[in-house]
Amino acid sequence: MNTFEEKRSLLLEMIAFSTVDGHLHKREYDFLAIIAKELSFEIAVFKDLFHQELPQLPIKTEFLRIQQFYRLALLMYCDGVLHKKEMTTIQQIAIDMGLNPIATKRILKLMNEAPNAIIDGEILLNVFQEQHN
Repeated sequence: MNTFEEKRSLLLEMIAFSTVDGHLHKREYDFLAIIAKELSFEIAVFKDLFHQELPQLPIKTEFLRIQQFYRLALLMYCDGVLHKKEMTTIQQIAIDMGLNPIATKRILKLMNEAPNAIIDGEILLNVFQEQHN
């Protein structure tokens, strides 16, 4: 992910997903702020993103799509409340990204069972690799 537009698109997708349940929890906002900082967004630019439309920029590689899916899943779990609408939406987003639905369901199940919803990156990638065989 090199360009400002790609980073902006990823962050806008996360912002849109964070409000799918009708609320933006403080922990979700804080998580988004951390991601924005890691992507080198200034706080004013980050806050302005909450007032922008979501562009349709495709994510180029499967690895980057898996990474974005995992970010969205972490965002979904960070407020401690799992809404049915969030689960439905993240599964549809994964399908739209071209990710294997079986792998994404397994990842979500593993995250649900893990403390703090965090799973090892190697496990994450292995689940998707298994579906290629």
